[in-house]
Amino acid sequence: MTYALISIPFLLFAALLAYRHRNAMPRQLAVTAVVAVILLVLTIIFDNLMIWAELVGYGDEQRLGLDIGLVPIEDLFYPLVAALIIPAVWRGRGVKR
Repeated sequence: MTYALISIPFLLFAALLAYRHRNAMPRQLAVTAVVAVILLVLTIIFDNLMIWAELVGYGDEQRLGLDIGLVPIEDLFYPLVAALIIPAVWRGRGVKR
């Protein structure tokens, strides 16, 4: 099983939750997009450092083969899921600001 096959169900679930709240205010959507970009950039930077320092490693047979630096592309699914799911759950709970 590849890392992508493990991650895709979570990404689809997060996308579904985000889609359910698509009528959120444009400002909320913009903030979610900015947070997603920040999380992706930070993940790329720090995952490259961790892989370079050999703190973590990925098996070649479980990867798709697309990399950004040393980071497998499927490693970016996790921050994307967090950026989508947390605001959707937050809005779903009725928390208003």
